[in-house]
Formats: sequence, structure tokens, C-alpha cells
Amino acid sequence: MSDKLKKLTGRDPRDFEPMAYSLVNMPDVDLFCELVEQDDFLFDFVKQNVAYRIEKNLNKSNYLNLLKLLKCYSPSYEDTIVSTLAKFADEDLTDIMLDLLENGDENEKTYCASFFSKIQDPLALEYLRENAFSPNSFLSANCISALAAFGDREVYNKALEKINSNDEFEQLDGVKCLVSYGDKKALPEIINTIKTSSMAENMAAEIPYLCNIQELIKTNKSDGLYILNLIINGLGEISALSQVFDFQLYEIFEYLINNELTSQSALVLINAKDKFETLTENDEYLYDESKDVKQEIFDIKKLLSSLHNEVLEPLTEKELDENSIFIYTVLDYTKNTELVRKLLHSNNQTVILKSIETLKKLNNLKQEDKDCALNNITNENIKNIINAI
Repeated sequence: MSDKLKKLTGRDPRDFEPMAYSLVNMPDVDLFCELVEQDDFLFDFVKQNVAYRIEKNLNKSNYLNLLKLLKCYSPSYEDTIVSTLAKFADEDLTDIMLDLLENGDENEKTYCASFFSKIQDPLALEYLRENAFSPNSFLSANCISALAAFGDREVYNKALEKINSNDEFEQLDGVKCLVSYGDKKALPEIINTIKTSSMAENMAAEIPYLCNIQELIKTNKSDGLYILNLIINGLGEISALSQVFDFQLYEIFEYLINNELTSQSALVLINAKDKFETLTENDEYLYDESKDVKQEIFDIKKLLSSLHNEVLEPLTEKELDENSIFIYTVLDYTKNTELVRKLLHSNNQTVILKSIETLKKLNNLKQEDKDCALNNITNENIKNIINAI
């Protein structure tokens, strides 16, 4: 970190005030780009302080200097930059932003898309639509948010088509798009897609940005718990641990604990308890996390540690049903071999395989169990796996 950046991010006004003034008024593009490069290493409160220091130095005389900073994109400073540009926007600036949205690099386009969510010039629509499904998630999200501000539904309708595609990456693109639109009417269709997708954890991690999970649990308990369970599964692998704050997991678990337990909520809490024990027992998960994230993870673990599996597990047996959306999770935790054996007659061949694996894990797999399973299996790959167990 350069001396300039140390001063800009430091606590001494005698250091950060001249640096912020210089960054805005030169403008010091190199310093800003270095700041952006440090995004992952600076605490949120430090980035908030820097954004405020930059904002304090912006005015009608120097705001156009911000255009030179658009080559370096950061969500931490996007609002400061875009809000200022929108505040002083005139026809000339709007033309410049339109040109950058069409011909600029991805960073410039990302800022411009955000600008046009505030300054709704219809000439921007074509370029916003073109970039709505960009592989750059920041650009895509900003374009979709801008289109939503316009009330444009063309890309929204394409996203609905995508989630019904046979391509699961297309489905994920569609889910992200619909979430960025912020229209909760799409939620039932998104959840239906999630229930049949092998990328369910990736899609579920998007839902809290569309709908509060605790509210979803209150209105549709089964679906809400299903999404929560997928989020738990993906935490630390698919979702960053810092997203525990976005997901409001502590509050949700507290709510579940303080309300009457059902077979599904008990199962989700068992899964959560196991997950947070894993997260805190392996340094690889928490090594690079901030103090606040670590504290939240340990606070959640402490909350869940008040639960006792011997009380929860009997409640979950209702989910040992091939039609349960929690069937694969309950098979990870159940000790009821009698009910597991009944699943060997399931119409779902993957459930049969999982049941065999569960019996093996419980040291209770018999040859007659394998024979029963094989009699109900037509898929050769699954047959080979069972024979190898």
C-alpha cells in the first residue's frame, strides 16, 4: 500500500483531507485505482469513510473529474460517483454517458448503467438491454436495475424464458436477472426452477436479495425453509461467509428456535448446527475473514449449540418420504434404519441410491438391502455404484 493510500484511508485529518482533495481535483486516477484494488482488504467502515471524504470534495466545479475515475469500478464508491454525476447532470454529460455505455469498457459501462437508473434517458435502453446478461455480474445487475427503473419488461420476459431452459447456466442467469429486477411476483417460478436444478444452492443464494427469507418462511414455511436449507449448504463454498449479514441468518435461526418446531424446521436447524461447527473447526473457512464476520459465525454457532440433536432428530422422521423436498438432507442425519429401508422401494432411483449410502454410513447395510435396491433400479450407472458399495 502506497503512502498516499495509507494517508487517504487513515484517521488523521491532516493526512486524509489533502489526499481526498488531490484525488478529486487532480484527479489522481492512480490513487483511486489503487484504492479500488484494495477493496477486498479494507474494512467496510474504512471504505465508507473514504467515500465520504471523496464526496465532501465534490462540487459543481470539479464533478466532471469523476469521468476519469470510471476506468476503475468499485461498488464501494459507485453511489458516491454516480449520485454526484446525476446531481449535476445536463444534456452534455448525458451524451457522454450514453457514449460510454455504448463504447466504453466494462467498468465504465457499469457506472453508466447505474447513472441511467437515475437519469432515465430512453436512448440508453438499447445498450442496457445489450448488457443485461453480461458475464460481468456488476454490469449485468446495474443494467437490469436501470431497466427496472424504466419499467422495461423485455429483458424480464427473456429472463422468465431462461429459467425454464434446459441449460442450468441459462437458468442461473435468468434467476439473477429476475432478482435484479426486484419483482417478487417472479418468486414462485424461481423456486419451482430451484427445486429441479443441480445448481439449486447457487440460485438459492440470490433469493435473499429479492425477498427476506424470514418473511418467506412466515408466508410459505416449506418453501422458505427449503431455500434457507440450500443457503446453509452453500455457505463457505458458493456463498461468501460475509453474506451471513445479508442473509440475516442469526435472526432467522433465532426465530425458528423461538417458535414451535416442525419436522422441516428441526431438520434445517440440525443441518445449520452441523454446518457452523464445520465452519468454526476448519481454519480454511475463517482465515481471511474480517473480525466482524468471524464474530458473527461464532455467535451463530453459540446460538445453535443450545439445540440438542436427540430432541430434534425424532421430529425429522416425517421427512423420510420420497416426495419430501428435504429427503436428501434428512438422509444425511437420520438414524432410523427401518424408515430408510422403506425408501428402497421408492420410484426415485436417486433416493434409493442415497438410502443405500445412508445404511452403509450407519453400518447397517445388508445384502438383502442391496438386492432390494437393485430390483428397483434400471439406471446402469446407479446399479454399478450400488454394486461397488
